[in-house]
Amino acid sequence: MATKFGFTLGFAAALLATTSIARAADGPVKIGVLTDMSSLYSDSGGKGSVIAAEMAVEDAGGSVLGQKVQVVGADHQNKADIGANIARDWFDNGGVDVISDVPNSAVALAVQQITKDKNRIFLISAGGSSDLTGPACSPNSIHWTYDTYALAHGTGGAMVKEGGDSWFFITADYAFGHALERDTSAEVARQGGKILGSVNAPLGTADFSSFLLQAQASKAKVIGLANAGGDTKTSVKQAHEFGVVTGGQKLAGMLVNIDDVHALGLETAQGLIFTEGFYWDLNDETRAFGKRFLAKDGLMPSSYQAGVYSSVLHYLKAVKAVGSKDPQKVLAWMRANKVDDFFSHGGYIREDGRMVHDMYLVQAKTPAESKSEWDLYKVLKTMPGDEVYRPLKDGGCPLIKG
Repeated sequence: MATKFGFTLGFAAALLATTSIARAADGPVKIGVLTDMSSLYSDSGGKGSVIAAEMAVEDAGGSVLGQKVQVVGADHQNKADIGANIARDWFDNGGVDVISDVPNSAVALAVQQITKDKNRIFLISAGGSSDLTGPACSPNSIHWTYDTYALAHGTGGAMVKEGGDSWFFITADYAFGHALERDTSAEVARQGGKILGSVNAPLGTADFSSFLLQAQASKAKVIGLANAGGDTKTSVKQAHEFGVVTGGQKLAGMLVNIDDVHALGLETAQGLIFTEGFYWDLNDETRAFGKRFLAKDGLMPSSYQAGVYSSVLHYLKAVKAVGSKDPQKVLAWMRANKVDDFFSHGGYIREDGRMVHDMYLVQAKTPAESKSEWDLYKVLKTMPGDEVYRPLKDGGCPLIKG
């Protein structure tokens, strides 16, 4: 009886999964933007990421396979279990074909596993851990906008070359922060620098004073902020109040977005050096997108949001080209064809899921240098993707043979 009951349950589960897949295959293309709508990453992602996906749908013509493309959004609240439950429900009951964005690497890693198990597609824009294309890589995911290795290689390498050869880290205490500290520490050491210490700060910390005091006491030439979003804004603002820079130490914002600099103001942010995957004022194409986005959102697009647009557009081109939503056919086309839009001309997708494209070493302008509200960056250097991203052979992705 137990054997029969177990078989019946197993058959029912298999039938439910098959029905879910069939329903998704028959319905319209549906894109789920899973993001932070209410907390420290909401300006860089949030409703702006939903807007970016909708703009990509609009520019792709609005429809594919004879049906209008649908975009839905949800707030993962920076909790891996909530993000995983939303992803599972979207795939099983919501007819979602592809999930996009996902700031917070802990959430992204959880969603990546579910996407692989359900054979759907994951377009990662805001999740940053390089583990997503390393030990945790997936044949169903593409890591689009940036990762911790590129940030470490760009910002960390540049600052050591300028004399910043001793570092102390203030690290967000979750997967992204730890990956960023790890990758930056490795790059600093490779360049001949030293790590003098680090301290972990809980996500969403309101008071960085004790952490900043430890960083100041270390006498490190560079204080590496291995955090993002609201944590970066708070720590930079409080470092300014503590006189960190005037005291002779440099701040390295390891992940800074344009909304962070805008919110801080150039009086506070001036001189920050960091690595970006996108800037609205690079050329005529990026300026056109930036102005369209600004009119809809009220802020200039972050690199996360630009990455959502680019990845969703490339996905929709693939669906049109293969005439199907079949995930493996779509992914094969996406890998076989280079990215061609304002975000990247000639970007390409590797076997480990890394979308390789140029990155930019930038510096926040001084107030005197800025000519308008969003004229915030000086581009110091364009870094070719083949140089700034981790070599394929070094990532530890099990999909890579030999």
